[in-house]
Amino acid sequence: MKFAVALLASAALATLVPASLPAQAHPADTVDASLPTQLPRTAIPHHYALTVTPHAERLTFDGTVSIDLEVIKPTRDLVLNAADLKFASVSLRPATGGAAIVGRATVDADSQTATFTFSKTLAPGAYRLDLAYSGKINTQANGLFALDYKTKAGKDGRSLFTQFEAADARRFIPSWDEPDYKATFDLTARVPSNEMAVSNMPAASSRNLSGGLKEVRFQTTPIMSSYLLFFASGDFGRIKKAAGDREVGIVMSRGNESKAQLALDAEAQILPYYNEYFGTPYPLPKLDNVAGPGQSQFFGAMENWGAIFTFEYALLNDPAITTENGRQEIFATEAHEMAHQWFGDLVTMAWWDDLWLNEGFASWMENKTTGHFHPDWGAEIERVGSREAAMGLDSLNSTHPVVQEVRTVEQANQAFDTIAYQKGESVISMLEDFAGPNVWRDGIRRYIAAHKYQNTRTTDLWSAVEAAGAKGLTTVATDFTTQPGIPLITVGQSQCRNGNTLVTLTQGQFSADRSREVAANPRSWHVPVKASAGGATAQILTNGRTAQLTVPGCGPLLINPGQYGYYRTLYTPQQAQALAAGLPRLPDMDQYGLISNGLALSLTGYQPMQPGLDLLNAVPANGSAKVIQRTVGRWDDLYDRLEGNSAAQAAIAARIVRNYGPRLRALGFTPRAGEPAVDALLRPTLIGTLGKYRDPAVLAEGTRLFAAWKTNPEAIPGSLKSTWLSVIARNANAATWDAIHERAKATTGTVERTSLYQLLGRTKDEALASRALDLALTNEPGKTVSSGIITAVAGQHPRLAIDFVLSHLAQVNELIDISGRSRFMQRLAGASRDPSLIPVLEGYASANLAATDRKPIQQAIDRIRYESTQALRIQTETAAWLAAHPAG
Repeated sequence: MKFAVALLASAALATLVPASLPAQAHPADTVDASLPTQLPRTAIPHHYALTVTPHAERLTFDGTVSIDLEVIKPTRDLVLNAADLKFASVSLRPATGGAAIVGRATVDADSQTATFTFSKTLAPGAYRLDLAYSGKINTQANGLFALDYKTKAGKDGRSLFTQFEAADARRFIPSWDEPDYKATFDLTARVPSNEMAVSNMPAASSRNLSGGLKEVRFQTTPIMSSYLLFFASGDFGRIKKAAGDREVGIVMSRGNESKAQLALDAEAQILPYYNEYFGTPYPLPKLDNVAGPGQSQFFGAMENWGAIFTFEYALLNDPAITTENGRQEIFATEAHEMAHQWFGDLVTMAWWDDLWLNEGFASWMENKTTGHFHPDWGAEIERVGSREAAMGLDSLNSTHPVVQEVRTVEQANQAFDTIAYQKGESVISMLEDFAGPNVWRDGIRRYIAAHKYQNTRTTDLWSAVEAAGAKGLTTVATDFTTQPGIPLITVGQSQCRNGNTLVTLTQGQFSADRSREVAANPRSWHVPVKASAGGATAQILTNGRTAQLTVPGCGPLLINPGQYGYYRTLYTPQQAQALAAGLPRLPDMDQYGLISNGLALSLTGYQPMQPGLDLLNAVPANGSAKVIQRTVGRWDDLYDRLEGNSAAQAAIAARIVRNYGPRLRALGFTPRAGEPAVDALLRPTLIGTLGKYRDPAVLAEGTRLFAAWKTNPEAIPGSLKSTWLSVIARNANAATWDAIHERAKATTGTVERTSLYQLLGRTKDEALASRALDLALTNEPGKTVSSGIITAVAGQHPRLAIDFVLSHLAQVNELIDISGRSRFMQRLAGASRDPSLIPVLEGYASANLAATDRKPIQQAIDRIRYESTQALRIQTETAAWLAAHPAG
């Protein structure tokens, strides 16, 4: 729908010619015209001077912007991105002065554009476009948005923040809101005089205005993409620290300064490391991370240049509720978002097709940095976990390449998925291993130095790394980033000759839902395959269907030692049996990698359940805490898959209690000062799992702690509070549910309050789950908390949650980020294996999503279809294995 705002017209020459340029001069287009765009290539912005005045109490804002631009083709129209904006005036003048002409604004809500039409043709040259407009402040994380919270005194507070990626800067400033249109920004904000305003750059000046306001003008930003601009205003505190010659800071709601120290220390530790690794120093004068109360269902932090935004739960260390995992996530979040200051901000992908250049690299650097500074945290296990998460999606027919095709705003929003993040990370890990860490680092340095302040494509990176000495890398990288799917390496019978193991490898393709089709017509990759057999590691680059491999040693043959390779491995039964027997002696990452690989093959029908279960059963009860944590999770997944077979479920529960109950007793129910971080992670996993299986000792301790907590909020250690309350909430009756609800209403700490409300949705009791859903549609939990309650219900009752959402779709949509609505339904279906849900999801997609934008729903459908198809076989074979391997 279009509507027009008629503005005054003025007389002008037949063609408006800027005084600084002759009419025939055509400035070069500095934007890559071969890239996709949703805007006509008639002009290029160079600088925005923006003044914004928020009206937080009525959720609106006023803005003015002066845009210095180059017209590159004769035109009467300038078309910019704009969404939910109303224009009061439009004028244009040549950059060197002269009479302005007044334009007419026409807004197209569907295309999210504003067209400014002038009475005469604009000749190519430099101009300044002046716009006055107004917009709305959202209650979800899109554009300029408000987050409400309770202050320490229990009063209502409201802070304002911005979130622009992928395509929401247009809700704050009319702009060329595409990544290739880089420009500089001057931001001026008029805010209440008792509030702090924050942006990408330090403040240049501040002066008091009438009406209790002040005007804060920020320094000019470097040239950057529009989605990286940031503004926040609120009753903030800030702590800071020097990191070399730069200042790092954490901004948070006033009174939470002590909770920010962990994040600040991480920032100060990471920045010098990145300066050295990337070879280009961080270029801005300061780097803040701004904490916001509440949450989004789709992101936890955003890498705005110089002013990262992070929700409080991922940034503040609250002793009342933050777990050991939460503390580690604070470091990981800092590492991820700070990596973006180079990969994404300094060097930006040219279009959303190459989003993985931002997110895959930040995920990889997050893991690398965690391993560097905290080698005791088990980052190598997390790396394997990321690979497995990626393969879970990449094995479906509805997957997509790492370098994907994005042509709509909704497709750009959907591009932030497991493939961009975890597959991107996993492919980078494999390529670094292939090139060697020093060569890889030198290539990264070349890439950043050559392309800083510019936009790039994936091929630019491969060229830089090859130039650093990684011969043949482009071939491997292209195979893994331009086509979807997972290679399958099938291992033939091995022979020992002269102290070496000789084996034939056959390459195919692994697929969860199309195994027959891909077996007949597999894709092909150049795969760097490593192997060990008790001696030195051998490596080969596959080139064709089969490859011969000679491996020093004649011990059990392990393909993919170190777990850097992005492929599945199918062993012979004898090879798999030998690996299971030797599994306790392998490094932690190989133990977990073997288990994950074996179970994936078993669950998808490439082999029976027995080899996968043998590997899972081979993990010693006294083994690595990190591996046991993952192993328990795998057993618990099988427990859920056996729903309806109570005897088999009881057998798994008995096995977990027998094998790992003693480990929990050794750890104790209470954290111990100075204990290893991995033990602090394992304890809540064991408490939660044994509580789910109704272990008497765990339930008794949970009941005791809950009784004490009802009168003393500090009765449960903060790092275990969510764990123990989850055990209680899962088994809650009405009185217990009510007690948690009352405490949630009385809690002022934002993170703890959110956690308590979400616990109300985790009950097994369907009637109580329905009460939680009804509560989510009230104003009580908070605009950003309610969607989390619905998601929590879906974990236990996916069909109940989905039916509820479909019955209240308009209300629920108001509780979700605009950019994440299609993915919300995919998330709600994540715990379901019920094929009757498929037509429900298809109906939702047909009614609410364009045919081009249904991929997340199709992925949910594909997963449900293949898992339900395999369910009976998995249950039958697993039950038989359990009967043959009793827990006694």
